[in-house]
Amino acid sequence: MAPDTIVLVHGFWVTPRSWEHWIRHYEKRGFRVLAPAYPGYEVEVEALNADPTPILRSTVPQIIDHYESIISKLPTPPVIIGHSAGGAFTQILLDHGLGAVGVAMNSAPTEGVRVVPLSQVKSTFPVLKSPANRHRAVPLTFEQWQYAFTNTFSEEEGRALWQRYAIPANGGILWGSVLANFQPGHQDTWVDYHNDDRAPLLFVSGSEDHIMPPAVQESNARHYRSRTVTERREYDGYAHLLPAQQGWETIADEVLDWALRHAR
Repeated sequence: MAPDTIVLVHGFWVTPRSWEHWIRHYEKRGFRVLAPAYPGYEVEVEALNADPTPILRSTVPQIIDHYESIISKLPTPPVIIGHSAGGAFTQILLDHGLGAVGVAMNSAPTEGVRVVPLSQVKSTFPVLKSPANRHRAVPLTFEQWQYAFTNTFSEEEGRALWQRYAIPANGGILWGSVLANFQPGHQDTWVDYHNDDRAPLLFVSGSEDHIMPPAVQESNARHYRSRTVTERREYDGYAHLLPAQQGWETIADEVLDWALRHAR
C-alpha cells in the first residue's frame, strides 16, 4: 500500500512556514501532510525573532526524538521530505528505521562528509566567524540571506521571503556539525552508511545553491554503501530556498512521484 502521509522537515534559519506552498500542494493531491516544528519553534516567525530563547535550547537529539515520536505514532510509514538541515535529519530518521522513503533536499551533510565549498564557507560565516556564537542564536542580515538562500531570486522576492521566513539559527548546532568530523566516536549527525534496512533515499540539489552546493549532496550520496536505493537529482538554476522558487510545483511532484515509486 502506498504511503498516504507526508512529513515535511524544515531546516535552520526557517520554520515550518517555509513549507506553506508544499503543504497546500500535497493536500490537494489527497495526502495528509504534517510539517512539525522543532521543539520550541511552534510559535510564529515573528515571535522567534523577538525572543530566540527557544532556538538556543534546541539540540539535534531533542529534534530527532521529537520527529521520531510523531512518525512512530502514524498508522503507516510516511514519505519523509527534509530541506537543508531537515535533509540531514531525514537521513537520520531513515537510518533509525522510520519512514517508507525519504527525500533529502539541498541537504546538510551527515557525519563523515568533508566537502566544504567556498560558497558554503561564506554562507555559514555569520555563525562560524566566532566560537562565541556556539552560545548564541545567530540571525542573517538580508544581504547574508540573499547570498545563502535566495541568490537566484530578485532582490524584491528575496527580501519578502527573508521577512516572512527568516529566524536566527542555533550557533551551537552549526558549530557541532563542523566539529563532528574531528571528534572521536559518533556525533549527533552520524548515520550507518552500510544500513541495508534503510528506506530508499533521494538527494535533491539546486545547481546554484550556495549554502549546500551540489558537491555536498554528491559526496553525501557517495558515502552510502548499503544495498538499498540511493539516488541523486540536480535541478538547474535553483538556489537553496528551492521550495519557494518559481517552478517548485514541478519539483514537488517529481520528487513525490519518485518517492511513491520507491516506497517500501
